[in-house]
Amino acid sequence: MSPIRSLASAALLSVAALLSACAAVGTPTSPAATSAAANASPALVFFASEEGVARLARSRAKADFAALANQFEAQYNGAFCGPTSAAIVLNTVNIGRGAEVPRDHTRLRKDDVQFMPPGADPIVPRFTQDLVIDKGPKTRAQVLGEPVTIGGKQVRDFGYQLRQFDAMLRGNGLVTRAVVVDDALSEQSIRADMADNLARSGDYVIVNYRREAVGQKGGGHISPVGAYDAASDSFLVLDVNPSAAGWAWIPTATLVKAMRTFDTVENRGYVVVNGP
Repeated sequence: MSPIRSLASAALLSVAALLSACAAVGTPTSPAATSAAANASPALVFFASEEGVARLARSRAKADFAALANQFEAQYNGAFCGPTSAAIVLNTVNIGRGAEVPRDHTRLRKDDVQFMPPGADPIVPRFTQDLVIDKGPKTRAQVLGEPVTIGGKQVRDFGYQLRQFDAMLRGNGLVTRAVVVDDALSEQSIRADMADNLARSGDYVIVNYRREAVGQKGGGHISPVGAYDAASDSFLVLDVNPSAAGWAWIPTATLVKAMRTFDTVENRGYVVVNGP
């Protein structure tokens, strides 16, 4: 193969890895990850269905839904499900509460101010997917695949692992609790922790799971959770990539299996956000 074709092939492989990972949480290498994907019984119910709406209507643990939905946005970059989830929650927590919210002037174009009065600022105060990265543990280049050293080896660590994502949230001023879903953590305790949170306003849950384990295409993913329905024992995941998969009710057992998958250095899990 010629040098040019070799470089082209390498570039295509890198792009494919980026697009399949979303939150770029690595490729599972443990038997537990493979088993979770093989044994999952998804039974996902999309929110945009009669049953999906009915579940929200009867849910008694949906205190976070309206606030998150009001600030929802879709990820615009294949590796940005983490930054997008962070921006949604940060805007939910801060906007309307008198807190100082930044203006992302990286999005300002010359044409935007060409005919405005001198000193006018048309940028709406808001946390954006680009801004939140700056206060996290990884650079934008690293999120998008620049090699980093892990365990003494140079690897492409697209997106965010659970603790990296938690560090980004804390770097942006949030009080958090990261929960690694390992084998010692029971499904019952996870259900109770997340459902209790969703029944209260002012705190939030963001899940980090593997798409394949819930019957979807793709790798690791991060999204906020909007509600819990006890009758169907399922959580409403507000998927930040609606182009690939819409909001969906995921059975607790399936979601736990998807979080109990290995990612680079440890299992995935979820983050509880308690506020600023």
